[in-house]
Amino acid sequence: MSRIDAKFAAVNQEGRAALVTFVTAGDPDPETSLAILEALPEAGADVIEIGMPFTDPMADGPAIQLSSQRALKAGQTLAKTLRMVAAFRERDADTPIILMGYYNPIFIYGVPRFLADARAAGVDGLIVVDLPPEEDEELCLPALAAGLSFIRLATPTTDAARLPAVLAHTSGFVYYVSINGITGSATPDFSEVEAAVDRIKAHTHLPVVVGFGVKTRAHAAAVAKVADGVVVGSAIVEAVRSSLDVESRATGETVAAVIKLVEELADGVRESGRVNA
Repeated sequence: MSRIDAKFAAVNQEGRAALVTFVTAGDPDPETSLAILEALPEAGADVIEIGMPFTDPMADGPAIQLSSQRALKAGQTLAKTLRMVAAFRERDADTPIILMGYYNPIFIYGVPRFLADARAAGVDGLIVVDLPPEEDEELCLPALAAGLSFIRLATPTTDAARLPAVLAHTSGFVYYVSINGITGSATPDFSEVEAAVDRIKAHTHLPVVVGFGVKTRAHAAAVAKVADGVVVGSAIVEAVRSSLDVESRATGETVAAVIKLVEELADGVRESGRVNA
């Protein structure tokens, strides 16, 4: 059983959803970023998505775009991101780590080398938002062969005709994007989320997690009632930004600001109770 499978089985046994947190690798600097990463599980994160900084993150809103810019300015590279995961694994052997981003940096790094290095570092899965199912031979199938889960996105516009292609080689979990648009751009219509999750679960045994637009404890609690997991990203990277000094450098409050928010989100998820448990 993979770390992802084990984690979702454990939280399901507790009768609750998983809290999936997103942070950008190297934001605002490598040292602070690793400190945040290492503190997330104790704060309540069940699964961690790590954004691979990229110069053109087309699916991301301003908060995550700016976090990528800060990370790249601080010298973050894909190789350094993998080393960050390896450093995290020295202290935490259980929390699933998902790398999320775009194909270009992976292509430049070299797919076979990337998959080998990611596996060795302790990565559990990948979300690559700009590779559709028609391009599965580029990365998805090699990733699965290397023992890494490949997590696909479904959206409000993924209809019944398209859904089988989206789910065909998906593993780990399905990520339902609850809004049409970029990350952090709007608040989802929670009345529609349950129906969307049910529709996807009718076609797969995999957990369905919901993200995009989930910003507060109340949002997280609402989604946790009907989904297997709740993803929060933009709100967390915004907590990083709001804690920085005027030159976008970390302060003594940076790690604490993130942990405070994650603890609030975790409380909301754990207290919500599951409709579909």
